[in-house]
Amino acid sequence: MKTQHKIAIIGAAGFLVAGFIFSHFYLHRKSRKELLEIARELAYTWKRELELDFEQTGKLEDLIIEYTLKKNEILNTTALTEDEIIFKLKEIQKAEHKKLQKLMSKKQFEKYLELNKKISRKS
Repeated sequence: MKTQHKIAIIGAAGFLVAGFIFSHFYLHRKSRKELLEIARELAYTWKRELELDFEQTGKLEDLIIEYTLKKNEILNTTALTEDEIIFKLKEIQKAEHKKLQKLMSKKQFEKYLELNKKISRKS
């Protein structure tokens, strides 16, 4: 094979890899932006419902992002059975509730649980 052909093949491969990397970063940036927007919207909805202060709302937004990413990671894992996925999601929910209890007053957390149950029943 001629040197020119080798250079052309390497150049084409490099171009394809660069395109793949660019699209990967673009899609992740877009997904991250959407997640941030959704988390902010949810946090401000809970702010109104639970009468959270500014600091609580910001921390809640961070928790929403953190636990959404953790839950998505489990849901996207193909190596787990359905029972294992359910178990892991329940464990994550317990950890999430512990952090929420620290973030909120007892009254706010009880109202959060109550509203969450109503939402779950409607689904």
